[in-house]
This record gives sequence, C-alpha cells and structure tokens, in this order.
Amino acid sequence: MENNQKLSPLDEIIKHKREEIAALKESGFNPYPAHVDPKQTCAEAKELPENTEVAVAGRLVQLRSMGKAAFAHIKDVTAKMQIYVQKDSLGDEPYTFFKKHIAVGDFVLVKGHLFITKTGEKTIKATSVDLISKAVRPMPEKFHGLQDTEIRFRNRHLDLISNEDVKEIFVKRAKIISSIRKTLDGKGYLEVETPTLTASAGGAIAKPFQTYHNALKIPLYMRIALELYHKRLVIGGLDKIYEIGKMFRNEGIDTTHNPEFTMMELYQAYGNVNTMADLFDELIGNAAKAIGVTKVNYRGHEVNLVPPFKRVYLPEVWKETFGEDIHNILDGRHFKKPELVALAKKAGVKFDESEAANKIFDAVFDEKIVSKYSDPVFVMDYPTAVSPFSKNKPGDPAIVERFEAFVAGGQEIANAYSEINDPADQYQRLKDQAAEKAKDSKNEDADIVDMDYIIAMESGMPPTGGMGIGIDRICMMLTAQDSIREIILFPTLKPQETKEETKKEETK
Repeated sequence: MENNQKLSPLDEIIKHKREEIAALKESGFNPYPAHVDPKQTCAEAKELPENTEVAVAGRLVQLRSMGKAAFAHIKDVTAKMQIYVQKDSLGDEPYTFFKKHIAVGDFVLVKGHLFITKTGEKTIKATSVDLISKAVRPMPEKFHGLQDTEIRFRNRHLDLISNEDVKEIFVKRAKIISSIRKTLDGKGYLEVETPTLTASAGGAIAKPFQTYHNALKIPLYMRIALELYHKRLVIGGLDKIYEIGKMFRNEGIDTTHNPEFTMMELYQAYGNVNTMADLFDELIGNAAKAIGVTKVNYRGHEVNLVPPFKRVYLPEVWKETFGEDIHNILDGRHFKKPELVALAKKAGVKFDESEAANKIFDAVFDEKIVSKYSDPVFVMDYPTAVSPFSKNKPGDPAIVERFEAFVAGGQEIANAYSEINDPADQYQRLKDQAAEKAKDSKNEDADIVDMDYIIAMESGMPPTGGMGIGIDRICMMLTAQDSIREIILFPTLKPQETKEETKKEETK
C-alpha cells in the first residue's frame, strides 16, 4: 500500500490496535498471558448464591460505560454473564487501564462477588478485571449478527461469536453423535478404525479423490465407504462393529452434498435388514431425546421423530403407484430398459433416455415413490440391479433384502442390507456392476471389483446385517437445517482468491 493511500476504516482500527498492543508490550505488560485460572464457568457462577466469590473468564461482548462505573457482559461456551466494574472497587490505576485498554472482543478474567441488580440479573461486582487476550479485529455487529452465508461459512469463528443459535447447532450435533455412540456401545458394538487411504475405492458407487504415495510409488484413493473393510472384520470374528468417520466423494456440491462428509457404517453378525431397521429406530429415537426434540419443521415438512418409523415395501408401493408389477421392468438381476423407459414416459417423469437404466430408475423412484413421505420411512425390498451387496429375497433373484430410509419428501438418511455372504454370488454381482460401468462412457464412478475382499469372503462370512447412516443428514434433520453447510463447521468452499480471479475473468 502506498504511503499516500488512505486507510480503510477497518485498516485504521487494526493499525491502532496493533500499535496499542506494541505499546503495552513495550511497557512490560503481556496482553497474552500463558495461563489463567478461572474457578467457574458463567453458567456455574449464575447458579451460586449472592456474595459468593467467583473468578470467571470469557470474551467481552457488551460494554456500557458510565464515567466511574461500567456494566459489561462476558460470554463463555456455557452462558453470558453480567459484570459491574466500579472505580472504587477496582482502584484508580486498574480502572484507568480497564477504560483505556479493554474493549469489546477482548478476553478477560473477572474476579469479584455476586449480587443481584434492581432488574433481577445475577451480576459479578468486579474486584479485578485482567486482560488475557487482546483482540486486534473488531467483532461482528452485536445486535444483528452475521447474515451473509458466504461470510459466515468462510469465517466460522465470527459466525459462532455473533450467532448464538449457530453455536447451539454444533452443540446439538456433538450430543447427537455422542448419543449414537452411547446406544451402540451399550448394545455391545465395538468402535473400529479403518483406512482413509486405500489402494482401490470400493463399497459404494461414487467418484473418488485420487492422490499419490511417493515412497510406495502407487496411486491411492480417499475412501468413499467403509463397507469392504468392515465386512473383513466380521469375517475375522468381530461380530458387532461400527465406525463414524469422514468419507470423500469427488462429486457435486449442493444443499445435501459436501465433498467430505461424516458417515457411520455398522455391521452385526447374525443380523439382517430388519435388525438394522429396528436399530435405526432406536438410534434416532435416542438422539432426538438427547437434544430434546420430538417434531421438527424440516425442508418444508412437519417431521415426527418418535419411532417406530413406517416401513413400506417397494413392490407393493410400485404396484399401487403405477398399476403394474415391478418385475415388468426387471429381468433377474438387470433392468429391462425399454420397459422402464416406457413406464417413466407414461408416468410423466423427466429423464434423459441416454442415461443408464439405473439412473432412469432413480428418477422414477425419487419423483413418484419417496416424494410422498414426510416422516422418516423405510423403503424395503429393492431391485437387485441397484443393490450389488444385498442378499436376494428367498426365491426372487430380482429383489433383495435392502432398505433405504428417507425423510422430508425424499432425502436419503440411511441404507441397509442383509449382506451377501456367498463369495461366488458377490463376485458375479461386482462383475455385473463393472460391466454396466464399462458400457456408460459418462460414468466416472469407482470400479468396485475388489478381489481381496472376495478372497476374504471365501474364508467364511456369517449371515450379517449392515447399515450406513449419513451423520450430517441426521444432524440436518434433528436440528431442522435445510443446508448441509449449516451443520458442518468448515464446509468445502472455493478459495476466496480464486473466486475473485474468476469474477475478473468474467468481466473481461
């Protein structure tokens, strides 16, 4: 910046603060001490009786100066607490320091005793106010908070400072995940950890992120699912397992998709798809109780969160919706594409006829089947053609024992199977999927044929129920947030510099 160029108001504030901090350090005062010792949180202090001596630390969020006294509020993660600072109580020199050097945004340690004001507010009458971290930049406007979502997501620290409801969302998210763990631990499930970097990206149909390991001189993939490792553990004798962790899929970004997201997968030997549905009811019911909700208004739907949730069977719903047997579009393990196309056209579904049959099926399913349900619902019994890891219904090679759980007119929140434990059947299913992928030039999804997994299955795998749950989407539902960015602390965003450069390019 040239010397004759006028500073912006923000730059003027920052310049002044930096000069103030430098002067304090020069005088021998450290505005960033290494350690302080608060005795109570704000919430704890509020519960104590009058005249109790307290020592509370937090960020100064409001300050009203009245000459020889001031009222202020400090806030920590538990609550906001009023403090009363009086010259006579602090002393001339400390009070002068308070007035001159302590401002909204700074962190302070306040010691004093409790009293109740005329308005009935529990307050600390300060005997000392120590500056423990000096803020250089001004805080967001205190009454209205940050509203611009772009600024909020890029500067989550300011969002959390400014918007109390945002902090509460992430407190609830932590409680939801804690509840899920507590439920599973209580049922004898073992939490496990499996690789994030893998030699092949399997267990789901998705486009992976690829990287390269210099020492091994091999390409590696960020995991897109946990399934194939988890079932190896079941084969090895770990009968009930779960994992909550990050998945990575190199796909689009929208209100329900982020490139990295939190997924839970769990597996139970000797269970099946119905075992998983019962468990899902229990997990969601307990998580809802943990944050004190029974109903939410979510994505325009009034959603009842009290289990048991409804179970519908796709062959029955298909017949009710289209007036024909679902087997009319199925040929064993494959779709009859001409029949499926004809049905989609008759039903008035918008689709691209050049797409693979499974994509057309998804369009029909999303628009005509799951869109009608507001409360969580299990859609049971799927076509084999879209379910490469699910065990067939007895006597029906075209239908498998699988459910997907949906809410609010079609948002998927869980997926579960009676897992295939026949290695020959599994191998053929994976080969069929690879063949379908090879036919579709637009399909960039991962190749899911994993011979190591097939070899592991040949050691013997018990009948097993497995389930995947989108933790982010569960948190969206339970906290009634329409966008996934609202429940991920740091969602994936285009770098700001790149965005500005793009704008410049567009204006040329």
